[in-house]
Amino acid sequence: MKSTKLKIQNRKGIALNAQLELPANQKPNYYAIFAHCFTCSSSLSAVRHISRALTQDGFAVVRFDFTGLGRSEGEFADSHFSANVDDLLDVHVYMAEHYNAPSLLVGHSLGGAAVLVAASKLDAVKAVATVGAPATVSHVKHLFSHQIGDDKGDVEVNIGGRPFVINQDFVAEFDKTDLPEIVKNLRKPLLIMHSPFDKIVGIENAKQLYINAHHPKSFVTLDDADHLLMQEKDSQYVGDVIGTWAKRYFPKVENVMLSTEGEQLVGHLNIIEDNFTTSIQTKNHTFIADEPKDIGGDDFGPSPYEYLNAALAACTAMTLKMYSERKQWDLKEVFVYISHSRKHSDDLQVEIDKPKYLDHITKKLKFVGNLDATQKERLKEIASRCPVHKTIASEVIFETQIIKD
Repeated sequence: MKSTKLKIQNRKGIALNAQLELPANQKPNYYAIFAHCFTCSSSLSAVRHISRALTQDGFAVVRFDFTGLGRSEGEFADSHFSANVDDLLDVHVYMAEHYNAPSLLVGHSLGGAAVLVAASKLDAVKAVATVGAPATVSHVKHLFSHQIGDDKGDVEVNIGGRPFVINQDFVAEFDKTDLPEIVKNLRKPLLIMHSPFDKIVGIENAKQLYINAHHPKSFVTLDDADHLLMQEKDSQYVGDVIGTWAKRYFPKVENVMLSTEGEQLVGHLNIIEDNFTTSIQTKNHTFIADEPKDIGGDDFGPSPYEYLNAALAACTAMTLKMYSERKQWDLKEVFVYISHSRKHSDDLQVEIDKPKYLDHITKKLKFVGNLDATQKERLKEIASRCPVHKTIASEVIFETQIIKD
């Protein structure tokens, strides 16, 4: 996944901080906008995980901070609901002018309400997905309205343990939008995702949204998830489901891959944005490599050595298939179990001039079929003759070059 920083100026001249997340091949089929939750920002882990998952399905996702939040300019007092909707519309205009018009809107919590309103104003939007969204915009007022009383001026309130400056006008803005009526008239594919254990925005909100909406509409329960999707598995699940659901409403587009520059494979890592998560592409396929969390990775994909093991296992299985078919042996299935480690030559009982740690690969085979002991032993010998096995076991000459910009 590639990420590009954007500064988008809204209609009031305020610069909104945004990130454009692109698929691994940097050639998206469609564009989406993600609207974060009330008082949150686009850097919330749930936002990043959902956006990353959507890029796996060919979407480019722009996630941005509403006015006065995150790294966007402006004051929070100016970030009332109508202003949030205006920010969404302005981001959509910017994307349409500089890239392509986003056709999918995704919103979390109050951001979900905002994308519903924005979608009603944008013909280019073909589908909408909400996560933990309220059924009425005024629902969010209980978080702060009791703290300002009759004070007409600016007052500092505590929302979610953080101080924000608001006023009565800020509160009044949340009563100006008839969200149920907007949902009734939306007439666009809608996916509603909500946790039955949401203590911030109760599950009854999802029911009200679903009842008001017209088909095509879908509901997916987020069992055991909290409102902010703090568990990584929950936000990744949300992104996976949205990506799969959205495909039904967008025509399939052939994925155009990054050029391999004449080589067999290209690996790409955005060190600033993606930690260790590396996109890998061949001419026709794309996949992801990562490191496990215990050594600082995000575990979004197999590690480099797991891919090495996978190459050996796949090559071994394919070689055994071809050999058994040529011999007309009854081999129906083969399982190849591979592990890589570093072990000392003394432990391996290998005699060398200077004892040291060596790469050690174990290969275990399991055969399914009517084979006698002699056939199995022969297949074991053949397993060591697959091309990848011989490459790993032989001396390899590397040639490394720097490609000029």
